[in-house]
Amino acid sequence: MRYEGIVYRPPSEARSLIIQVTIGCAHNTCVFCNMYRTKHFRIRKMDEIKQDILEGLTYYGQSIEKVFLADGDALCMPTEQMRDILQFIREKMPWVQRISAYATTQDILEKSEEELRGIRDAGLQLLYIGAESGDDEVLRSMAKGVTAAQIGEAGEKAKKCGFQTSVTLISGLGSRERKREHALCSARLISRMKPDYLGFLTLMLEEPAPICRLVERGDFILLTPQEVMEEMEIFLSNVDSDGTVFRANHASNYVNLSGTLNEDRLKLLERIRAAMKNTEYKPEYFRGL
Repeated sequence: MRYEGIVYRPPSEARSLIIQVTIGCAHNTCVFCNMYRTKHFRIRKMDEIKQDILEGLTYYGQSIEKVFLADGDALCMPTEQMRDILQFIREKMPWVQRISAYATTQDILEKSEEELRGIRDAGLQLLYIGAESGDDEVLRSMAKGVTAAQIGEAGEKAKKCGFQTSVTLISGLGSRERKREHALCSARLISRMKPDYLGFLTLMLEEPAPICRLVERGDFILLTPQEVMEEMEIFLSNVDSDGTVFRANHASNYVNLSGTLNEDRLKLLERIRAAMKNTEYKPEYFRGL
């Protein structure tokens, strides 16, 4: 199998067969992100993709339970090509339990409901959507290229068309200046989207992401662990997304949190408040992306 550059996948896809259907990210301007800076975006040739699927099948056989389509926004592929890939996977590996992919807000909004339902019917079940924040000012300053309203619309559209959705937010992305706004607006966005899964990362710097220059100049203030927890407390106190599986147990997080909204809200808040009271935070040398 041929992989180009570093291949990124969600934590929950750790044991999945990863197939690069696109290289890089079509947007690739987010100020905080360093994942695809060295890649020039393109959609791979269909014969290359199918060869990789067959090689993965030869090597792993029926131990393949899940397939993840990389890179940053696989859903931007032309609809018929995406359907062809999905049908090929289903034909060659009918036992696979789930096929998933990253999807940007732009990807979802640019496809019609008919196209999305066709892709879902062909076998793509779960979309990972990087919302990052629900605060329009944070989204603008981070060059996400979309508004919170558009992210919310995309999430609703995906669910309407039959997809499960997994949304990612980033603690600390509002800097100290917009800590409260970032938390409150993100809670409002998730309350609208009501995703099946919600994951929080905590902001970390990785060269040469442009945010590193902002921090060096003092234009962006990284939150302390205590401030990150204060932000999370605000978010959890205001979000309303009953049934959403909540995870903040990534390597970047200072405190591992897991539960289901809204039923575990009090348990999660108690855990946060205990951590703040006792300053029980993961050491920096244990954190990672």
